[in-house]
Amino acid sequence: MPFLGQDWRSPGWRWVKTEDGWKRCELFSPALEDGNNQLNDISHTVIITGDDEKDVYGTEDCEFAAKKRKKDHFRNNTDSQCFYRENWIYVHKESTKERHGYCTLGEAFNRLDFSSAIQDIRRFNYVVKLLQLIAKSQLTSLSGAAQKNYFNILDKIVRKVMEDQYNPRLIKDLLQDLSSTLCILIRGVGKSVLVGNINIWICRLETILLWQQQLKNLQMNKQVNNGLTLSDLPVHMLNNILYRFSDGWDIITLGQVTPTLYMLSEDRQLWKKLCQYHFAEKQFCRHLIPSEEGHIDWKLMYFALQKYYPIKEQYGDTLHFCRHCSILFWKDTGHPCTASDPNTCLMPVSPQHFIDLFKF
Repeated sequence: MPFLGQDWRSPGWRWVKTEDGWKRCELFSPALEDGNNQLNDISHTVIITGDDEKDVYGTEDCEFAAKKRKKDHFRNNTDSQCFYRENWIYVHKESTKERHGYCTLGEAFNRLDFSSAIQDIRRFNYVVKLLQLIAKSQLTSLSGAAQKNYFNILDKIVRKVMEDQYNPRLIKDLLQDLSSTLCILIRGVGKSVLVGNINIWICRLETILLWQQQLKNLQMNKQVNNGLTLSDLPVHMLNNILYRFSDGWDIITLGQVTPTLYMLSEDRQLWKKLCQYHFAEKQFCRHLIPSEEGHIDWKLMYFALQKYYPIKEQYGDTLHFCRHCSILFWKDTGHPCTASDPNTCLMPVSPQHFIDLFKF
């Protein structure tokens, strides 16, 4: 008896004929169909050109390519993929009697629980920064499963930002870097270095452009609160809040709320402290920017130095690496270190250090 379905006693799957061919009825859902329609609507507006102004597809093939990409994207979204959700993993860089091979960046990205980490406000910025660094230089080094997991996590991040309006500027920077990388790869050598069908990657690029448009049109919800507001706080408390910020753009954004906050955000001493926190004094001497009054313009100094030197990264919670056990883990997960003094072998891992751990 032929196997017509998952159960040999069943009559098989139900199929329906559509414009794109035969499809299984159970795969259709209103949400997925709406998403595919949105991708189809913007597919004609996506132009990936190089210096020679040549499109990936010609005009006469645009309609056919849009249908093909829609079908590939539909198939890619319906494939079930299981990933580990471990709080800590063993990072082995060479073969041993107990373990064969070595741990790669894609394997670590799949096994560590990043999906739950983005729901924690302490870890959210850390995961976003890690995805941004991978988008800039390490996307092609991920396996096919890791790349799929990457975009699944990115989808959850965008949904969270759209619902909570939390730090949209950080996500906009991530999507901008990712779209620039994909444009270069698809236009140039993408067909030889990207894992999977090229149409799936074009669909992913279209999805990124859709996300960028949604974030651009994002409206902050106005909260109705009859209690104490930020503008009701004393000036010295507002000044203390500004001194807690480690990002210059956050200071500028907060300064646009009220005239009092704008006055406090333009304080020279505030920007001087910010420059001293991120940069060394030797770097100041190379990029001195005097103001009209003859004083040093610390605000312009900060943004000038930011172009040449990296700023200090600050996160609520980070991954940690145990040098004794070679274990990579989130700090509050209770990693069972076997060292006599576990605190001496713990090392915080920045997003860049996380990538460097898997460079052999």
